[in-house]
Amino acid sequence: MTTFERRARRAQSRLDTVGADCLVLSPGRDCYYLTGVDAEQSDRLQLCFLPVDGDPTFVVPRLEAESIRAATWVDDVRTWDDDTGPDPVLDPLLDDLSPSRILLADRMWTEFALALQRRLPDASVGLASEVLGPLRRRKDDRELDALRAAADAADATMNEVRALEADAVGMTEAELAAFIEDRLAAHGGDGVAFETIVASGSNGADPHHASGEREIRAGDPVVLDFGTRVEGYVSDQTRTIVFDGEPSEEFERVHDVVREAQSAGVAAVEPGVTTGAVDRAVREIIEDAGYGDRFVHRTGHGVGLDVHEAPNVAADGETELEPGMVFSVEPGVYLPDRFGVRVEDLVVVTGDGAERLNHTDRRWRC
Repeated sequence: MTTFERRARRAQSRLDTVGADCLVLSPGRDCYYLTGVDAEQSDRLQLCFLPVDGDPTFVVPRLEAESIRAATWVDDVRTWDDDTGPDPVLDPLLDDLSPSRILLADRMWTEFALALQRRLPDASVGLASEVLGPLRRRKDDRELDALRAAADAADATMNEVRALEADAVGMTEAELAAFIEDRLAAHGGDGVAFETIVASGSNGADPHHASGEREIRAGDPVVLDFGTRVEGYVSDQTRTIVFDGEPSEEFERVHDVVREAQSAGVAAVEPGVTTGAVDRAVREIIEDAGYGDRFVHRTGHGVGLDVHEAPNVAADGETELEPGMVFSVEPGVYLPDRFGVRVEDLVVVTGDGAERLNHTDRRWRC
C-alpha cells in the first residue's frame, strides 16, 4: 500500500465517523494528498470520488487520462470526450454512489460544485476539510522529511544573502528577490512557495510588501520573507537584517523585542498546549514593550502542501497541539513610514516540545 493509499483509507474511516458518504475532490493539494495526482483545475471537469467504502474513482478528460494513471495508485480512471462532455460518465457513477451527504473540496470551482448539487438535489453538502483537516494537520515521516529539505534550502539561501553584506547596498528589492529565487533553486528547491518579499526601509512596515524598485541603502532594515518547495512541501522563513551601516536605536530595540517574543512562542510549543496559548506567549512580550497595536497579524499558520493551512496560531485559537503539527511562529512589529521587523521560523511539535526547522542567525547584523 502506497503512502497515498494509506492516507485515503484513513480518510474513509473519518468519512464514516462524520456521517458522510463520499469525498469529492477537484485538482489541488487535497487531491494530491490522497492520490498523488498533482494538477490544477481547468475548465474541463476533473474529479476524484472517494466513497466511504470501496475504491476511489477518477472522472477525467480523455487527454489527461494517461498522465493521471501514471501518477496515481487509483485503478478506476473513467474518461470523457469533448464532443460528449462528462455527463455520460458522471451520471452513472453518481447513480451508483447515491450519496446522501457529500463533502466537496474546499477550493473546488463554484461551477463544478453547483453542477454536483444540481445532480444530487437530495444530498446535503459539506467541506472536505471536515475529514482532511485533522489528517493533514499531523505530518507523517515522508512529509516531515520534505519540509526539512525545503527548510534547509531556505536556510542555505539565507546564509548566502547575509554573505552579500555591503554588496547588497544599491541593489533593488526586485534584484535581491531574483537572487534569492536563483539560490533557492540552486539548493534543491522547486520554484517559490509564494511571492518573495524583500521590503527595505519604510517598505518593511507593510507585512505583505511586493518587492519593487526601491534601492537598498546603508542602514536600511530589510525584511526578507521567502520559501520554496520540495516534493510539494513548502518552507517559509523571515529574517530582518541590515546589510551595511547602522540602523536607528529604535530599530535595534524593536528587533530585540521581536526576537524575544519569537523565542517565547517557540518555547511555549508542546503537546496539549492550545494555539491561542502560543499566540499569547508571543503577544504579551510585544504588548509589554508598548508595541501591541503594531503587531497586526496572527502569530502563525500551519504549513505543509499549502503555505497557509491549519492550524492557525491566533488569539482565539483553541486547537490543542499534537506531535507532527507544523506551523510558523512569526511575530512582527510594523511602524508606518519607518520600518518593520519580523522574525519567522517553522516548528514541528514533538513529543515534548518543538523542533525548529530553520537554524539561520536571527540577529539583524550581517
